Amino acid sequence: MERKSLISYGKKTDMSMKTWVQVSKTYNKFFNHELKYFSEHELTFNQFKVLEVLYHRGDLSIGSITKLTLSTPGNITVVVKNLKRDGWITSVVNPEDKRASILSITQKGKDKMKAIFPQHAQNIYDYMGVLEEGEIETLYRLLRKIYKA
Repeated sequence: MERKSLISYGKKTDMSMKTWVQVSKTYNKFFNHELKYFSEHELTFNQFKVLEVLYHRGDLSIGSITKLTLSTPGNITVVVKNLKRDGWITSVVNPEDKRASILSITQKGKDKMKAIFPQHAQNIYDYMGVLEEGEIETLYRLLRKIYKA
């Protein structure tokens, strides 16, 4: 049973707030399932994000990875250090900027991504399974419109 708020801030504002809550609840549900999946494969979410970007985009600077993974420089430094320690990635000094490093995924990292990414993609597909293809496209366009506004 949906409870009505005793205070209204206007129909569009009320619906906007309810929509925001639903987006947050949905994201948290997906995120928690994926956190469990990554931990079953001995990866943190942030480690997965870095490996995924390097796996799909190739060698990148730490700055590029920070932007693409929506992380912070301090956090990425720790994640990269741990991924290097565990042999998932390597780094070399950027020949164009000696202050920066270029990161590469190792064969061990590629093998891990080959093993876990297909199921991750299937998980996302399954979460969206209640929607028809056109509904997914509409949801994507609407969320992107909000993001770009």
